[in-house]
Amino acid sequence: MSDIEIAQQAKMQPIIGLAEEKFGIPAEHLDPYGHYKAKLSLEYVNSLADKQDGKLILVTAISPTPAGEGKTTTTVGLGDAINRLGKKAIMCLREPSLGPCFGVKGGAAGGGYSQVVPMEDINLHFTGDFHAIGVAHNLLSALIDNHINHGNALDIDSRRIQWKRVVDMNDRALRKITVGMGGPANGYLREDGYDIVVASEIMAILCLATSRKDLKERLGRIVIAYKTDKVTPVYASDLNAQGAMAALLKDAIKPNLVQTLENNIAIIHGGPFANIAHGCNTVTATKTALKLADYVITEAGFGADLGAEKFIDIKCRMSGLKPSAVVLVATVRALKFHGGVAKDELNTENLEALQKGFANIERHIFNITQHYGLPCIVCINHFTFDTDAEIALLKTKCEALGSKCVVSKHWAQGGAGAEELAKKVLEIADNREPGFSYVYEAETPLWEKIETIATKLYGAAGITASPKVKAEIKALQASYGHFPVCIAKTQMSFSTNPNTKGAPSGHTVEISEVRLANGAGFVVAIAGDMMTMPGLPKIPAAERIDITDEGVITGLF
Repeated sequence: MSDIEIAQQAKMQPIIGLAEEKFGIPAEHLDPYGHYKAKLSLEYVNSLADKQDGKLILVTAISPTPAGEGKTTTTVGLGDAINRLGKKAIMCLREPSLGPCFGVKGGAAGGGYSQVVPMEDINLHFTGDFHAIGVAHNLLSALIDNHINHGNALDIDSRRIQWKRVVDMNDRALRKITVGMGGPANGYLREDGYDIVVASEIMAILCLATSRKDLKERLGRIVIAYKTDKVTPVYASDLNAQGAMAALLKDAIKPNLVQTLENNIAIIHGGPFANIAHGCNTVTATKTALKLADYVITEAGFGADLGAEKFIDIKCRMSGLKPSAVVLVATVRALKFHGGVAKDELNTENLEALQKGFANIERHIFNITQHYGLPCIVCINHFTFDTDAEIALLKTKCEALGSKCVVSKHWAQGGAGAEELAKKVLEIADNREPGFSYVYEAETPLWEKIETIATKLYGAAGITASPKVKAEIKALQASYGHFPVCIAKTQMSFSTNPNTKGAPSGHTVEISEVRLANGAGFVVAIAGDMMTMPGLPKIPAAERIDITDEGVITGLF
């Protein structure tokens, strides 16, 4: 059966009763969105402050193939397995974007028998959080143009507006647009553009905010433009925009509760991409889960060079979270892909290519253990066409590096297929104090922070940038040098070239653009040709998605 067919046969329990049964959450603190989704009140979240924290497990991956390597599937399977072992576990996931859902990658609710449900709702509009973020973002865009149209009392330089518009869809035609055409009645003529919602600073702010007050303060700090003196920033608070934006986000800030196929609780909240944003679910969701459960399993997007690095250097730095262990998801097929095998030949045994592609996972293991200072358990996400010889080779090579390596069959068997993985994870988490190492220190200059990530994690010889970008980084250093950096880079490679497989070394990482995310509290460095508005492929997944006359959705995966 397909993922969606498995999900549609799930025997879901009403979420209100399930939350009370599993964790004693009173019904009055849950706002139901139908029978199987609910938002958790911030009042209840705040009431948990004095409870002891559980253990935090981070799930990340090797550099993926275009289809991904199964981080969400592994996160769900591992959580179900820990619950099967008699422990209390909650999974914390990101919300899916409609961009990849209708593009190449498909949805992000897991797969096979390790899914969160209701799968169709989660992958489509869910509880409306992304809509709220998009509207709040575009309200600010409208207020900027409106202010200039009515006299520009703030002296905004229309050539130095930093705030684009957003939509939750892959639409390359919107990357660069012209607004205000048609004469003075329609505003003023200027160049503009769109990012995808998951790249919005408001998405990052929502994911890092710790309260309504913190949310509103962060929204007010957004730098929207510079004045005509080219130096003085203009903030969202100068337009008195933060109150209305926070009002639009009044429900979006509340964590969303759903369940797995095995009726265990999962929290899905926030959804920044890790290639163009910081790739982690909300701090509120993770901290809430830690107060409720013995173990919390959370994912960080794409490979460990992106999601895991940003989890450590941005999310943990700002929130005080301390993971106990890392699960690195790998597939035999992806390592053969990194060894030079074409996508249509990945199902055929090829030990030579696997050996060659192992360089990719080797670098990720090294980064996790040496640069993040965390123990690493390798999870081989099992595919039915993996051969015994390939799995044996991969396990031998991983264990030679000192990392425990487990074949997990959660996709086919649900939590039962991940019990061995769960036991290995608990063995490590229960026998060490939570802790890690930052890749760089807060006082390190911005240029050196970018260079440190590129040389230590990506294997680069160094970084480069145009004189214009270098000048922008130097200007940002004066007021924002203490900020962490969020590098927007292709997820397909350690380099900035998505076609460079394995573990390239000695390359140069070009920083093509920098953006200040003052409300989020970090500086975005865009590497190479990375786009913050993706495009659809030649044959988008949208062509396969349909709905029957009876209202049953088909084609989602």
